[in-house]
Amino acid sequence: MYDYLKGHIISKQLNSYRGSHIVLDVNNIGYLINTGKRTIENIPPEEEIKVYVSLSHKEDSMSLTGFLTKEERDIFNILQSVSGIGIKLALLIMDEFSITELIDIMIREDFKELSRAKGVGAKVAQKIILELKDKLINWSNVTPVDVSDIEAKEIDKDSIAEVQSVLISLGYSANEAKSAIKEIINSKKGFTKAEDILKYSLEYLSKM
Repeated sequence: MYDYLKGHIISKQLNSYRGSHIVLDVNNIGYLINTGKRTIENIPPEEEIKVYVSLSHKEDSMSLTGFLTKEERDIFNILQSVSGIGIKLALLIMDEFSITELIDIMIREDFKELSRAKGVGAKVAQKIILELKDKLINWSNVTPVDVSDIEAKEIDKDSIAEVQSVLISLGYSANEAKSAIKEIINSKKGFTKAEDILKYSLEYLSKM
């Protein structure tokens, strides 16, 4: 129903009885938007900001959860697709880890690292990784990036495929993923690891 809201921050609350949230004024309507500590701390000083939102609809209530980037919002939605993971726990996980850290944990299947997040025990961490890894890296539905014109030939093709799969799972088109990967690899900054290529590909795409 909503993709993003653009407006002025009226208030920011980290620890209230409603949980961490912001109030965003959009055309004289104040939207109360749940969010995490990481998002609140990174809200820019601009007079007007864009908040990417996710609408949750329960039998007796509706609520919005928001983030400063589309990627964070999409990861939040993916986390909530795991049975037993609600808004509160998904936000706690995202407060503990950045997007690239979280995706790297999924790729490495490092449930011990994931269990550092508040409220996530070893069994829950294993369940999250088991259910989410295939959603983040869907190998069978991705056409590999053509790397013939990428100068850094020493980069493992599997690393490139991992990055491409994750970018597409986050909603980017194959052409957008390919453009970002080539831009980062050809930047001559020596990126060879999947997590580095992914991190800077996301930064590149966020500016487009």
